[in-house]
Amino acid sequence: MIPWLYPSTPFPPLEQALTEPNGLLAAGDDLSLPRLLEAYRHGIFPWFNEGEPVLWWSPDPRMVLFPDEFKISRSLKKRLARADYEVRVDTAFTRVMRACAEPRDEHGGTWISEPMIAAYDALHEAGYAHSFETWMDGEDGEELVGGLYGVAVGRAFFGESMFTRKTDASKIALAHLVATLKQHDFGVIDCQMKTAHLASLGARAIPRGEFSRLLQQLTPQSQFFGPWTGA
Repeated sequence: MIPWLYPSTPFPPLEQALTEPNGLLAAGDDLSLPRLLEAYRHGIFPWFNEGEPVLWWSPDPRMVLFPDEFKISRSLKKRLARADYEVRVDTAFTRVMRACAEPRDEHGGTWISEPMIAAYDALHEAGYAHSFETWMDGEDGEELVGGLYGVAVGRAFFGESMFTRKTDASKIALAHLVATLKQHDFGVIDCQMKTAHLASLGARAIPRGEFSRLLQQLTPQSQFFGPWTGA
């Protein structure tokens, strides 16, 4: 049985997470700023469908991208060099979240619900959540064509979601995120779940215990904090 979390209830030990489904740890409806920050510091994140309680996860193994291991393909390198785009940071956070929430297949639906958008907007206003946005000229002026968002705690960045409306637009945003994190000595990007796409960019799976020890080192460190506009 999955423990139910109340606002004052601590998270159970990660070892109690289920193996099927992988990493399901607890349920509860508290998406407050303190709860979210506590979760990220311990390698736990919320992921649930609309109409469900908030489900908290910590999968094993954990997919991560170390900034120095980011792979820029030859085609992406050429695309970056064209510079027919502008990458902005933290200028359209909610728009990026809503773009990530748009259905991507015939089944529709999204886990980025209105309560999630409100919770991460609060994280953004508090200086923890950030968006990297790719803008290009369009018929009606500059258009938001791709981007990503995530949460920074200490020297760890927790990637949440990305979207693209033009080829390579999300990869352009990711390349600039990695460059910014390297500049400010971040140690890891959490990618949560293993996918072939992430692996092609240099991400790899590590044991949950190793990931937890890494967070113990990185999350208490002084942070590149507040709005990252201009980064």
